[in-house]
Formats: sequence, C-alpha cells, structure tokens
Amino acid sequence: MNFIEHNDNGVVWMTAPNLTARHAFTTRFGGVSGDIWASLNLGEHRGDDPENVRENYRRVKQATGIDTDRLVFTRQVHGREVRIATEADIHTLFTPVPYEADGLVTNIPGLPITCFIADCVPLLMEDTRHGVIAAVHCGWRSTVQDIMAAAVEKMLLLGAQPGEIRAAIGESIGACCFETGPEVPEAVYALLPDWHEGLVRPGKTPDKSYVDLREAIRRRLVQLGVPAEQIAVSDECTMCRPDKYWSHRATKGQRGHQAAMIVLDD
Repeated sequence: MNFIEHNDNGVVWMTAPNLTARHAFTTRFGGVSGDIWASLNLGEHRGDDPENVRENYRRVKQATGIDTDRLVFTRQVHGREVRIATEADIHTLFTPVPYEADGLVTNIPGLPITCFIADCVPLLMEDTRHGVIAAVHCGWRSTVQDIMAAAVEKMLLLGAQPGEIRAAIGESIGACCFETGPEVPEAVYALLPDWHEGLVRPGKTPDKSYVDLREAIRRRLVQLGVPAEQIAVSDECTMCRPDKYWSHRATKGQRGHQAAMIVLDD
C-alpha cells in the first residue's frame, strides 16, 4: 500500500493512509547532520554532534506538528517488552533512558511515543475510538518473540478493542533484500505454524533464505483480531533506498536513525 510522502521546508516524512492520529515515519531528508549521518539523523548514540541531533528534532517538530520535546523513547534491545508510557517517561535528549523496551503504548493525549529503525520494521497502531496508541520496534527477534501480541495485549489493558485497531507497518528491509540464515525462517514457521506459506523463498546459497518480515507481522496482527482491511503495509525497502532511509545492512552499520512517531490529539 502506498504511504503518503510529505515535505515541509525539505523535511520529508511518510504517513499511512489508514491512521487518523498524528504520526510520522521520518526519512533521511531535511536535517543538518553531515557525513554518515546526513541529514535528518534522530539517533542519540550514533556518534553525531548532539547539537545537530537537537536541531533535527526541532525541524521534525516544526514540520510534522508532533511535539518532540515531549517524546517518550525506548532503549531497544530486540526483545518482547512493551511499556505503558506516562508523562513520567518523557525523555530529555542525551540523558539515559532508564528502562528497556521495544514497544510503547499510551492513552495519554499529547504524549508522543516513538521507535527507531534502520532496517527493522516500525509498527504504529491506534484505536482512536478508545484513545490508545502504540509504537513498536519489530526486529526479527522481537517479531518471532511475538511482540505484536504483547503490544496488542497492552493496548487492550488501556481499553482498546482488537476490531477497532488500525495498524501501519512502515518502511523496512523488504523480502527482496532480507536474506538470512536458517534460524529466521525456522522462528517464523514457529510463530505462524499454519500460515507461513509464501513468507520464505530460497536465497542465493542453499543455507540462505529471503524472509518477508512485514507480511509475517501483518498475518500475526490478523490472527490477533486486527481486521485485515485496517492494516496498511509500506512497499518501500530501506536497503533498496539507502538514499532516502538508513539501512544498517546497506551502510554496514555506518548510519543514523529514522523514527516512527505517533500521538493522540490533546
């Protein structure tokens, strides 16, 4: 599904056609960072100049209307933990994040939550009728540990209903480029034992496979009760578009971070 590209004074971000909450999937375009971080790097710990990172956040705030001074961050560890975010979790740039989590949910209006990506899959979800949102970092390890179920469970704790959830699976490494060893297909088969057809195809050598992680996430969300017609999936591959997005693989780790952010209206 085609996501929508926006440009405000050179800051470029994407939105999903099915989400109504204010949100943004950022790109590399529109910041002030240079070198390997050029230009809209939002990563605090990639070696970039802190003042450049702060200016990049200021530009995102001005362009998208998301108050980046109130963002809640995660310290992502490729695990299954999903945290219910409160105003006590608002992050000041370049200060420690005191917890580890790969997903955030909240029901507090005006509190933006975010996750960071550079090939992994960003997942934003909303149930605006019941006032609940989620931002989830779905690397392959988090995905096969079923972080999707953990996120939906936390949303339900805050009053969301599965049939009211809308989900956007953003830009990430695609099935065209995500070549892995046997451990990833095996884990995907275990996650979706009755619905894994077409998720894996042969790689360049007999011990390698290409895996469609975004489709695996979509299918699992459907199993969890999210209506298929309420799930949007980006068709952009970060590794195919290293000019627009950071790709850990394409840059061999020499890169910045883009972010996926979502916030309920005040």
